[in-house]
Amino acid sequence: MSVRSRIPNPDLSVGADNKQRWNRPVHRRHGFHNTHRLFRRALMVRSRDVRILEPAPMDLRASFPELKELMMHPAFSAFCCVRGDQLIMEAAAEDFDTTSPHSIQSVTKLHIHLIVGRLLAEGVLSLDAKVADYLPEMGPGYANATVQALLDMAVINDFTEDYADAASDCYTEEIALGWRLPPKGQPETNLKDFTTGITGFSPFGEDGEADYKSANTDVLTLIAASISPVPLARIIEEIADAAGYEGAFHISLSPEHLPAFSGGGCLSARDLARFGLLFTSGGLDAQGMQFANVEFLQRSLTRRAPALTAPKDWLRYSNHLMTDGRFVGHGGYGGQFLLIDTESGISCAYLSVLQNDTGYDEDYMALVAQTLKDACKRLA
Repeated sequence: MSVRSRIPNPDLSVGADNKQRWNRPVHRRHGFHNTHRLFRRALMVRSRDVRILEPAPMDLRASFPELKELMMHPAFSAFCCVRGDQLIMEAAAEDFDTTSPHSIQSVTKLHIHLIVGRLLAEGVLSLDAKVADYLPEMGPGYANATVQALLDMAVINDFTEDYADAASDCYTEEIALGWRLPPKGQPETNLKDFTTGITGFSPFGEDGEADYKSANTDVLTLIAASISPVPLARIIEEIADAAGYEGAFHISLSPEHLPAFSGGGCLSARDLARFGLLFTSGGLDAQGMQFANVEFLQRSLTRRAPALTAPKDWLRYSNHLMTDGRFVGHGGYGGQFLLIDTESGISCAYLSVLQNDTGYDEDYMALVAQTLKDACKRLA
């Protein structure tokens, strides 16, 4: 019997540019529209009940040319705006729609805010505790960091997240997130080993700007997995039930089958807007019952926290969400943004795919965030 030839999975193999095929510029749009099928491994969850959205159409493009212009950008995939159970507006590019899964990248980090709020309410987590208190085996890059510092992106260590640098640590992190394969002959690094190997911890300045590191989320994931009375997969189901998705939530898994909350989520624009409603002032689920830790959420809006770097410095990074005291949300690599107006209860989800070399553009992300903020203000 002849031995059949085998090749490394072409979607997950890394080329000379240190990118896997689905994240190379020429393939990235297809990749972000199909990531839920391209990950090395993933968890898929459906909601028990669907939150019905009643059409209350309003063409914001007619009265808000900045939004119309943003939707004409070649990166645009889909947009959805809801208020309570009202579907105010949705739109999509010709090659996409508002009900298909799309990579939401770091918008996934908002799950950590909900999970930490739950663990605080259960009395099993302290924000003042150090990482080593929960993970004694953690390496020098994180052992002495506090949980609060992780939540605020206020940790300084050797981990780098520079999308323009092919050797940046964030690309090695993708192996642990289930997004790519390691070099031939090497094992797949899991989340624990990857974060434990980070070095170079130093104190964070009192007035420092947020030092954005997705590895902070990975460490918070490990802490949550170690102390939560309920498995993280079960909590994901409960979040899905609370949001009332009509489609599916997909999230990539690490080699040890931990969810990649640092950026592995996939949701449709419509379901991402539904998810955003959990961050309105009442923190209510699809059945009108309180779900989010409202005290933790409210404190996150008003407390002092590191500001983001310009041009998004109107936002602070507080307890794993971005806020200016009224608006909360999060951005994501490639061009994603979810923004919620806690005063009016409006949730706006914007999905897109930048196809430049790095897959990121700080000015574009600032434009998206500001445009969504202005749209919410006009509707309010």
